Amino acid sequence: MTSRTSLPASRSTPGSPTTVTRRAPCSSGSQVNTAAWSNGGCPPVPTVRSPPPPVRPHSAAARLGRVDQHQAVRRRGGTTARRRLTVALVVTIALLLASGCSSTESAQRQAGQAFLDAWARGDIVAAARATDDPGAAQRVLQATGQALDPTAARLTPGAVTTIKDETTMAFSASWTLAGVPAPWRYQGKLGLAKGSDGKWRVHWQPQDVHPQLGTADMLVVNRTLPQRASILDGAGQPLVTERDTVTVGVEPKLVTNLDDLAARLASALHVNATEVINAVGQAKPTDFVPVVTLRQADYRAVQAKIHNLPGTVFRTGTQLVGPSRHFAQPLLGQVGKPTAEALHQAGPNYLPTDQIGLSGLQQVFNSQLAGAPSATIEIHDAPDATVAQVGQFTGHPGSPLQTTLDTRVQQAAEAALSGVGLHAAIVAVRPSTGEILAVANSDSAAFDIALAGQYPPGSTFKIVTATAVLSSGVAQPDTPVPCPGTVTIDGRTIPNENAFNLGTVSLTDAFAHSCNTSFALLSQKLPAGALDQAAAEYGFKAGWQLPVNSFSGSYTPAKDGAGQAANAFGQGTDLVSPLSEALMAATVVHGSTPAPMLVAGQPATAKQPPPSPPAALLAPLSSFMRAVVTRGTATNLARVPGAPVSGKTGTAEHGTTSPPQADSWFTGYQGDLAFAVLVENGQTSGVLANPLAQKFLTALHTTS
Repeated sequence: MTSRTSLPASRSTPGSPTTVTRRAPCSSGSQVNTAAWSNGGCPPVPTVRSPPPPVRPHSAAARLGRVDQHQAVRRRGGTTARRRLTVALVVTIALLLASGCSSTESAQRQAGQAFLDAWARGDIVAAARATDDPGAAQRVLQATGQALDPTAARLTPGAVTTIKDETTMAFSASWTLAGVPAPWRYQGKLGLAKGSDGKWRVHWQPQDVHPQLGTADMLVVNRTLPQRASILDGAGQPLVTERDTVTVGVEPKLVTNLDDLAARLASALHVNATEVINAVGQAKPTDFVPVVTLRQADYRAVQAKIHNLPGTVFRTGTQLVGPSRHFAQPLLGQVGKPTAEALHQAGPNYLPTDQIGLSGLQQVFNSQLAGAPSATIEIHDAPDATVAQVGQFTGHPGSPLQTTLDTRVQQAAEAALSGVGLHAAIVAVRPSTGEILAVANSDSAAFDIALAGQYPPGSTFKIVTATAVLSSGVAQPDTPVPCPGTVTIDGRTIPNENAFNLGTVSLTDAFAHSCNTSFALLSQKLPAGALDQAAAEYGFKAGWQLPVNSFSGSYTPAKDGAGQAANAFGQGTDLVSPLSEALMAATVVHGSTPAPMLVAGQPATAKQPPPSPPAALLAPLSSFMRAVVTRGTATNLARVPGAPVSGKTGTAEHGTTSPPQADSWFTGYQGDLAFAVLVENGQTSGVLANPLAQKFLTALHTTS
């Protein structure tokens, strides 16, 4: 699709390649030819305000061709002004005045230098006054700046030449243009003339801008965006690709009761009613205020609830989206119109009207996925009539990003979390490779808690403590250990859940039934540094560097016995994420913590590579985790299809309420699949991780 409009550039979006055009009308003779086009001709000259402040010689920070640094250049449809990017000008004197140079040549050079200096730094008034026709020069230079939209400029004066009665000064130009992937360079020539007052000035003519620019000509920048590439799953199949969508919006003038409309949209679409009210309240009566973009299937599911609400309007189209509304969100991220911050992060190839990655992998890998635009700079003598092409820049299409996600595993995780009203997450990894197979967050999660959340681990940390106990020889799997209902250490009373009392049991059974008191007592027998070493072996100090924000876990050694006891059952200073919990289970399967991998072929690097736990401990640790399922706190998982499941449950209290809030955890593995399930405040609310783990594994083995 190609659109050609008068200044400024029209909006361009990804998908089918799109061309946008910027034009600069030029003069007829010494005046702008305002009759050159019947529509979309030269823009009116804005009121000239005071010029920019002085700058250092040969250096300025301003915008080429801007008569007024504060005046808005409006976009079609009433959108806001083009972004104001500072133009860094470097005007370099290429030929120094020789000691024998004449005073006439010096005056000529100074005249040309003054014009180039002022033009490039954006002082159009000063540049125009350096010519012998200020009015015509001012209008053409302004229009040129609007067409080129430069972000940086470099002008280099060259030789002054006089042949017969014609004096010229050569110059080279290099313009970095907004949204164009490479600088536009050309060689130019300024005519110089001596006025009746004896002063040398630039003899104004269109060729002073570009040597091929004639009367009634105009500069045009055509920019074509390539189609954005897809994000792929581990099998190379598209996850995020162009799909048919319906954007649900509001037209303010059609609304009869905004509060009621916002409430109904919030109920049907799971959006924030206050945000809808604020957006509509700030819009113009005829604006289209987007609320949410839905895939066609999702729209049909809610159509009856929203279609006839007064004020709702709908737009169909295509958009880069995942297979479902919440599929791997917010990991995959979103594509849309950029904020100023996002535009700055994206780099110079993009314009405010482009669609770029705003979050997640779409933002991190925006350059790879978006590719680079192609552009031509042309001279036209009438609308859409090309006289000459004076610049060409060949972009390139985006290239797909292959992740390690397994669509089937991700869908099973999403299905398990469907309908969970609390913040919850499931992460699954492949222990043999470290590939991250699923990153799922419940609909209500405010951010990617699956990768970046930080939570106390509760009793899942007993995997680490058991490793320290076994490696230091404090106990063996069949060693009898006490499991009283409560125990007091250094003045701190530590209870089991509901103060259950098992008497004396084997270490295996203490692990399977999650005896806090057993592990608190065992922690007091550990040699100094043993628990810290075991935490390092499970990656708590790794600091894995993934492309997106993530948390590898943290452990701080305790200063006293009570703190050591609290750390031993996950209620001290130790913190984890669902990702680090899944890697903990993967460590038991793999024999060492696998480097997590989110992008195919790019395993994460570690700030501090984790050591491996002693190989002799892997078998007893596996038997501990299997006992949790066969006779401990997760017997519901003994009945799921597939290979035997092993794992560890956890309840992690937090906060200052009485009774305290408590998160629910399960971390475990099934064959070459390690996973973790978290439900924030799940223990308090009765939404436990164990049943969600059961739903996840059942869905995984019953869907093709």
